[in-house]
Amino acid sequence: MKDLTAAISRGLARSALPVAVAVAVVCVLTAILWYTGRIGVCPHDPVFFFLLPVTLVALRYGTAPAIVAILASFACADFFLYQPLYTLDICSRAELGDLTIFSVLAALSVKAASELSGLFRKAKDSTGLG
Repeated sequence: MKDLTAAISRGLARSALPVAVAVAVVCVLTAILWYTGRIGVCPHDPVFFFLLPVTLVALRYGTAPAIVAILASFACADFFLYQPLYTLDICSRAELGDLTIFSVLAALSVKAASELSGLFRKAKDSTGLG
C-alpha cells in the first residue's frame, strides 16, 4: 500500500510541476505588465504578450499545461490589465475581441508547438541521438 501511495504521489508531483510552472510564468508576466500599466507605459493590447510564454510552455511541457496557461492568461489579463481593473467584466467589444483572438492564436500556437515537438521527438528517436 505504501508503494502505491508513493507512486501516486510521485505521479501527481510530476504532473503538477508543469502546471505550476505555467501558472507561475503567467503570474510573473502579469505582474510586469500590471506594473508597466501603473507607471503609464503599458502597451495597448497587453494580452498578446502572453503568446510567447504560452508557446514556450507548450514546447517544454506539452498541451495540458499550455491550455492552463491560456486560461490563466485570459483571466489575469482581464482582471489586472483591462478596464475596469480588478473585475472579470469585459466592458468593450474591442477588449472581448482582443481576448478572443488571443485565445484562438494561443490555441493554434499550442497545436503547432505540440506537432513540432512530436516531429523533433520522432527525428531524435529515428537517428538515435537522444
